[in-house]
Amino acid sequence: MHEVVNPFDRQKIGEVPTHDWETIDGYLAKAEALHKNRDGWLKVHERAAILEKVVEIMKDRRDHLAMQIANEGGKPLIDARVEADRAIKGVELCIEDLGNVRGTEIPMGLSASGDGRLAWTTREPIGPVVAVSAFNHPLNLIVHQVCPAVATGCPVIVKPASDTPLSCFEFVSILHEAGLPEDLARAVLPSRDASEKMVTDNRVAFFTFIGSAGVGWGLRSKLSPGTRCALEHGGVAPVIVDPSADIDAAVGSLIKGGFYHSGQVCVSVQRVFAHADIVDELSSKMAEAAKALKVGNAIEEDVECGPLIRPKEVDRVEEWVNEARDSGAKVLCGGERLGDTTYAPTVLLNPPKDAKVSTQEVFGPVVCIYSYTDVDEAIAQANSLDVAFQAAIFSNDLSNTMHTYRNIDAAAVMVNDHSAFRVDWMPFAGLKHSGHGVGGIPYTMHEMTIEKMIVIKA
Repeated sequence: MHEVVNPFDRQKIGEVPTHDWETIDGYLAKAEALHKNRDGWLKVHERAAILEKVVEIMKDRRDHLAMQIANEGGKPLIDARVEADRAIKGVELCIEDLGNVRGTEIPMGLSASGDGRLAWTTREPIGPVVAVSAFNHPLNLIVHQVCPAVATGCPVIVKPASDTPLSCFEFVSILHEAGLPEDLARAVLPSRDASEKMVTDNRVAFFTFIGSAGVGWGLRSKLSPGTRCALEHGGVAPVIVDPSADIDAAVGSLIKGGFYHSGQVCVSVQRVFAHADIVDELSSKMAEAAKALKVGNAIEEDVECGPLIRPKEVDRVEEWVNEARDSGAKVLCGGERLGDTTYAPTVLLNPPKDAKVSTQEVFGPVVCIYSYTDVDEAIAQANSLDVAFQAAIFSNDLSNTMHTYRNIDAAAVMVNDHSAFRVDWMPFAGLKHSGHGVGGIPYTMHEMTIEKMIVIKA
């Protein structure tokens, strides 16, 4: 059995079973057999009915699910409740989007060679899905990776992060409780070697991964020929704040986007480029607001910043901030560990461009502010990294806004909102090293199906 601990006090809160390759091999064999047995596929209305029951169960257990998210992942309870609600909405979205899993008519009379034929497409489940997930949204990410597979009729095997497996195992259990046959959805916690064998097995039709770029791209290079995939990695999210921006509104949004879940979010605000005319006001107000954030055990009602997921992450963040400070960055607030598992919300002013906090994903409670006078130079610095995910601009000048939107490297640009904004039905995609494919419930459902055409000669 694998023990799960609260990341703040490191006390045991639960345990889940571990799985050897023989067990996983059996799950894959059953998944493949279920997919090949077309007569046994669950009908669309049967899948919808199961997911409707899942929604009922999750709503009844919403407070328990939220507490579990906070307890195993360190996300403050106020935000964990939001995650639980989003996860429930994610299941509802899968049900709603089932009506969009359909094909189209293909016009055949556009040439003499096609004349006299009818053609259309249908959509079918792609086959067995293997999902590997991350710790920072231990329930909602599982819903995003598992529920589209269930909705589209794909057998799925999911491996959660070893730090936060409780929410995953419970969600899969809820699927079974709602009537889904057990072999259509399995949660596993294998060794690293068994995980790689599972991902790269030739029975896997689709691989969905959320985690670090190094692991994700490495696994993609080893996939069996024909396995499709979606990868979601991290970013070093840039934000441009121009002189026309509403500073007070920007501060509140940037604080939320930078310190939500203690910065452990793939599109968390990390690099804020503020015009020289407003940088002092913005940075001082952000530092003041960051100082006021309460840090502690995420299961306490008034905590706003919880622990980092592991003590070694606190060590790493401390090292990176010290490097920036020693290289000339001004520490406006924070800049120190508060214990073995927590780090103070930190605002840095003008760290060097080549510092780790400027070039790599901090995944901790650290926001960097850089002064600029030429917005194109700020955009060039924002675009200089090998990652690109979501970005933001704060401005009340339409020309400046559109100039930044057109020129910044990002899959999505938020205007007068922080870079971590997301709703679960919008496209969510990393560019460059930040990922491959498109996330978001409807997009994942589309990727987990194949379009199959029939051509009838009259």
